[in-house]
Amino acid sequence: MKILYAIQGTGNGHLSRAIDIIPCLQKHGEVDILVSGIQGDLKLPFPVKYQLKGMSFIFGKKGGVDLWKTLAKASLRKLIKSIKQLPVEKYDLVINDFEPVSAWACYFKGKTCIALSHQSAVLAGYFPLPDSSDKMGKLILQNYAPADFKYGFHFKGNNDSIFTPVIRQQVRSHEITNDGHYTVYLPSYDDKSLIKKLSQYKDVKWDVFSKHNSKKIIHKNITIQPVNNALFTASMAASAGVLCGAGFETPAEALFLGKKLLVIPMKNQYEQQLNAAALKTMGVPVIKSLKPKYEAIISEWLQNGKPIPVHYPDMTQTIVDMAVLKHTAQENNLQLSV
Repeated sequence: MKILYAIQGTGNGHLSRAIDIIPCLQKHGEVDILVSGIQGDLKLPFPVKYQLKGMSFIFGKKGGVDLWKTLAKASLRKLIKSIKQLPVEKYDLVINDFEPVSAWACYFKGKTCIALSHQSAVLAGYFPLPDSSDKMGKLILQNYAPADFKYGFHFKGNNDSIFTPVIRQQVRSHEITNDGHYTVYLPSYDDKSLIKKLSQYKDVKWDVFSKHNSKKIIHKNITIQPVNNALFTASMAASAGVLCGAGFETPAEALFLGKKLLVIPMKNQYEQQLNAAALKTMGVPVIKSLKPKYEAIISEWLQNGKPIPVHYPDMTQTIVDMAVLKHTAQENNLQLSV
């Protein structure tokens, strides 16, 4: 059986999840990998057959997605060409993690697309909504990568189509300690902004991983270094707590590791607003920015914050087996009926 596994390459969450999902898919047949997007820092330890520009959201430097740069770097002509040229019809199964090229190629060519993503869960309607509505953000999220069947991952499993997070084996097997530092990953803030804000907490050791710096620097109580998967995982596992955006994989891994967590959802990113709403109901503190009015919340978290207990069993192979076997049978029945 030939499987196309298409992954969103904006950010690192989808790619890190793929590291564990790909070997599970390979037990069912030959797997070709597609990655689209230009904002990821993580390199997959597998050959990538299709590396496409896709449609990426560009991180800004002041706490959100830079909509102007996103539009400026978007090339609809290249996107449409990629959609037309991608040979989804030659695969027995197309499995998609919020990746637009393969999703729309399937849509236009009448090929079944199976979504296996966090976005499938947040769109299912079972989880809390943010205080403020974002009609445009919701519209983009709903139509970015259409799929015929959807299986989702969320901070809390809900039913037979929504599961708890995929926690990488690298994280599951890591020794967990507490060296007293705080791990930071806020890619939508530049280093200058982070140094200015975090240096106010003089007694705290901050270990910052940055998309905006190519070398390690130390400024008083703040270490800033480029994003590195192994170093980031080690830092989280040895931290007293994690300060990050309201993405999915990093908060989920921090919760799994038993670390206290504080999140800042990106502006102009509806999915992160949804994640923040869900985390808030679990007891995770959420702030909108690093502005002075949130300093009291940060200080309280540093002094008295507690980890939120979670139960995230290793179900990755079971979930992949279920999706592949179910839809292989459906595809075979469809072909027989034709």
